[in-house]
Amino acid sequence: MPEPPQPPIHLSDDEWRSRLSPEQYRILRQKGTEAPYTGQYDHHFEPGLYRCSGCGAELFFSGAKFDSGCGWPAFSTPTNGQAVAEHEDGSHGMRRTEVTCARCGGHLGHVFPDGPRPTGLRYCINSASLNFDPNQK
Repeated sequence: MPEPPQPPIHLSDDEWRSRLSPEQYRILRQKGTEAPYTGQYDHHFEPGLYRCSGCGAELFFSGAKFDSGCGWPAFSTPTNGQAVAEHEDGSHGMRRTEVTCARCGGHLGHVFPDGPRPTGLRYCINSASLNFDPNQK
């Protein structure tokens, strides 16, 4: 069962830099991405819960994870409708939908309309944006 929503978290740039690794900072705060097939959770399929590595908010249950072959962890749905926020992204000459953590605003990845049923969605998420909690199922 999803946790109740937590209050938004707002930190200064210096506070984010002190909390996150350089790679996490680049991805979460500067909208970067990791190279495909390099993230620690790309082929990780243990039962548990994936949380935001920036603020700890729950994002995706392992039951929603699937092997899409895209090179990043892929999920069909977040834990609930309030876990992530979606924004239009026109960067790099593409039209995509960016996914951010609803609590801290950290960049997670993108969502595409080519996932499995019943949602038809593929949340393509950077491993560096996630922490895995095997004790939450």
